[in-house]
This record gives sequence, structure tokens and C-alpha cells, in this order.
Amino acid sequence: MNLRRIFAVFIARNREFYRDKAGLGWNIFMPVVMVLGFAFIFANSDEQLYKVGVLHNDGTGTPFLQTRHIAFIAQDDADAAMDKLRYHRIDLLIDLAQPQRYWINEQSARGYVVERLLRASTMPDTAMLQRAVVSGRAIRYVDWVLPGILGMNVMFSSLWGVGWVIVRYRKNGVLRRLRATPLTAGEFLIAQIVSRLLVVLTVNVLVFISTNLLLDFPMRGSYLALAAVFTTGAIALISLGLTVSARVRSEELADGVLNLMSWPMLVLSGVWFSLEGTNVWAQRVAELLPLTHIVDAARRIMLDGAGLADVMFEIGLLASIAVILLSLAIRAFRWN
Repeated sequence: MNLRRIFAVFIARNREFYRDKAGLGWNIFMPVVMVLGFAFIFANSDEQLYKVGVLHNDGTGTPFLQTRHIAFIAQDDADAAMDKLRYHRIDLLIDLAQPQRYWINEQSARGYVVERLLRASTMPDTAMLQRAVVSGRAIRYVDWVLPGILGMNVMFSSLWGVGWVIVRYRKNGVLRRLRATPLTAGEFLIAQIVSRLLVVLTVNVLVFISTNLLLDFPMRGSYLALAAVFTTGAIALISLGLTVSARVRSEELADGVLNLMSWPMLVLSGVWFSLEGTNVWAQRVAELLPLTHIVDAARRIMLDGAGLADVMFEIGLLASIAVILLSLAIRAFRWN
């Protein structure tokens, strides 16, 4: 083992990295943006420990609504609010219309604590509150989070499976050799989509089957609808990866850009937790992200029993995103 040769390669690799100004910049810029993004999303001068949905709040209020460290979230749709309570996205639901009543999920430990706070704050009028229990099978956290994990898997596999790989092809001269063939940019990119789509969907099917065997999670909706959501979602995300890689030559830069796109989607798209009660602007930004619509539609299919017609808006939106991004990628694509 020759230490001088090792040191020479070490120096050469370091020079390659810091001479790549774009890649070096993303390695510094992206973590700063991520930290600032988290600070913005969860900005709150008063930490909220619990979430309570409120129906028909006419402004008169009750002593309970003054309880600190509880986020009181206005609800316009009673049925949707019931679903949030059932799936532990809120801890308790209270209706301020007369007669006042509330709903509790008895499988929720947090709901138990909030109910005790509610009844203590309404003394001595506790008897006037009508108590109701959410019916139906309680949704475990793993049941709720599984659609998000499937969507996350689609995102990472789609973005890096084409975006980073095509940049490597360009850097290694593979694209330059392909340019000498009759292959057009559109044909090359479409082939990339079909190839990666087959891999993504096959992996997702295997994950779905294996986790179902182990966890027996609920699947109440249409398998056709679920397949359509993940197919159009994967095409949209693959097209996003192709757009990123259309001209980028540095693997470090491609990795930085893909991270800058994927991590906000991972945080804002409801993969791990609900955005109920977070910064309202973060919720608006989340609506612009393709992963949000994949996860929301998949969750409604698997947990709420939605069919194909119920998720046609998300399917159409994801298909439109895919067409726009693929068109941009074809126009911007460079072989060299």
C-alpha cells in the first residue's frame, strides 16, 4: 500500500469537488434552506400539544377554548372532521351549536387527556355536554402512515432512478455516444419513463403485499383507483426527475437539486404526520406538490373506501403535471 498514491488521489478528488462550484454551492445552500423551511412550517410562539376540531364556532366561545397548548382547528365538514378524529389526526371534536356536544376516540391516549381537560374546564356544567364515541374500527398509526410510505418510495425511486442516473450518463459520455444513433431525445426520455415506471410499480406491489401479510392493514377502496393514482403519480415524479437532469452535468449538483425537491415534499405532503394546525402558508405550498396528491388520494382509497371517480381530480392533476414536465424535459434536454 502506497500512502503517496492514496494521498494523490485524495487531493485530486477534493479538487474535483471544490472546483465544481455548483455542486459545492448546493451542499452549503440546501441544508440552510431546509433548516429555514422547518422553522417556517412549525413557527409557533406557543407550542401546541393537542389538536381539537371545532364545529359551529360562532365566536361566543367556552372556557375550554382558552386552554393553552391546545390548537383549536375550525372544521367546516362534520363528516370529514369525524374521519380526522377516527384516524387520530385530531384528538377531540367539539360542536358548539346547541346542544353542545363532543366526540372522542376511546382508542386515543391523547384524546383521553383532552377529554379530561374539557370536562374540568366546563364544571359545573359538565352534564350539559353530550358525549359521543366515534364508531368503526380504530385506525392504527401504521394504517394511516402506510399510504405515505408507499408514496415516499415512489418519489425517491422516481427522482433518483432517472434524474441522477441520466446526469451520470452525461458525465460518463454515454449520452454523447447515443447522440450518434437515430434515437431522438423524446424517444430516449419516454423509454426512461417506461423502464423506471415498471421498476417503481413492481417494487410498490411487493411492498404492499408483504406489509399486508405482516400487518393486515385496511384496504377499503378500489385497487384499480389505487393503481391509477400510483401510476400517474410515478409518471409525474419521473418526469420531474427528467426535467432536473435535462442539462445538469454534475452529479453533486443533481443530488443537491433532487434533495432540495424531495425533502420539502417529504415534510409537507403528509407522509408522517398531518399538517392540521401548522402554518397556513405551509398548507398552501403542500397543495402544489405532486406527492401531496398521491398520498391524499391513496389514503382516501385505502382508509375511506374511495373509488376511481372519487380520486379523478388527483389523477387528472398528476397526469397534467406529467405532461407539462415531460414537455419541458424534451425541450430542454441536451446530450452533451
